[in-house]
Amino acid sequence: MLHPSSFTLGNVTAGSGKLFLIAGPCVLESEPHARKLADAIQRIASDLGVPYIFKASFDKANRTSIRSFRGPGLTEGCRILRAIGEANQLPVLTDIHTPEQCPAVSEALGPVDAMLQIPAFLCRQTDLLIAAAHTGRAINVKKGQFVAPWDMRHAVEKIRDASKPDIGNPRISLTERGASFGYNNLVVDMRSLPILRAFAPVIFDATHSVQTPSAANGISGGQPEFIPVLARAAVAAGIDGLFLEVHDNPAEAKSDGANALHLNLLKPTLEKLLAIHTATHA
Repeated sequence: MLHPSSFTLGNVTAGSGKLFLIAGPCVLESEPHARKLADAIQRIASDLGVPYIFKASFDKANRTSIRSFRGPGLTEGCRILRAIGEANQLPVLTDIHTPEQCPAVSEALGPVDAMLQIPAFLCRQTDLLIAAAHTGRAINVKKGQFVAPWDMRHAVEKIRDASKPDIGNPRISLTERGASFGYNNLVVDMRSLPILRAFAPVIFDATHSVQTPSAANGISGGQPEFIPVLARAAVAAGIDGLFLEVHDNPAEAKSDGANALHLNLLKPTLEKLLAIHTATHA
């Protein structure tokens, strides 16, 4: 079903009724590694006819430990993302963390079709949402683990109301990534997906939803065996897009390897999800 706030980013139309994919490593580990994953995921997505956005963070600003790897930083990270976007003709997505980063990241990405992502912990930060809106870029807001789904309409309103007059309503999507359930645990309430979709096209983050935050002695653990289970339920519930952190060697990943989907599992997982999507839209 076409969403009233559908929008286009490159070859992806969020809210068109066609399932799209946002996928890549949690953080940019190196340019060769990022290119390798972008190429591999793009081939799989293309073979299956799934519109694709490459994602990776130039900085992970909310790592549990100060000793954890954060990424190459804004300048080098955006250079890598821009190079991949231009070479592969792909839209890209990356996190922003401060209002000052918004124009800097947008400028560094240049002509590449890009989506700026508001991390879950920052989804209520008004200055950040306004600064992101003023870039005119597509914006993906992750629902905070502490936020009720119906309250995410306020984040959407902040972005829309802050848009420049010559831009109109910004291109906004909302992402479910689980809610805090006691300590070091998340749970997904599938009711949140249609609630969020009332405000904007909705994406389900199947990898962060199986995370066990800060549960592994200074780093986050995870239960990746449940990624396909939750993803199947979310597709059946009627999402617009799927968000997956994908890695070719999760055990050696520099961030969030414990909840990443192995690259080898991406194609069979997507094949099953597409079958469910087709059945629910018949």
